[in-house]
Amino acid sequence: MTTQATARRRRWTSAWLLVPAGLLLVAAANAHLVYVAVTSQPDCVPHLKEAGTDGSYRAAKSAC
Repeated sequence: MTTQATARRRRWTSAWLLVPAGLLLVAAANAHLVYVAVTSQPDCVPHLKEAGTDGSYRAAKSAC
């Protein structure tokens, strides 16, 4: 086998290893985002309990 054919084979082998590794990395990152979104509960923040007359906003449904 010539050195050019060996170099070409090495490039294809690298590509076939890097593509699944990249897809695995993206899948792991998405799984982590879903895990954090499902398990985290943000702390309560101060907000108006009653509708503001000065145009200020309030929580649609308070969890606190």
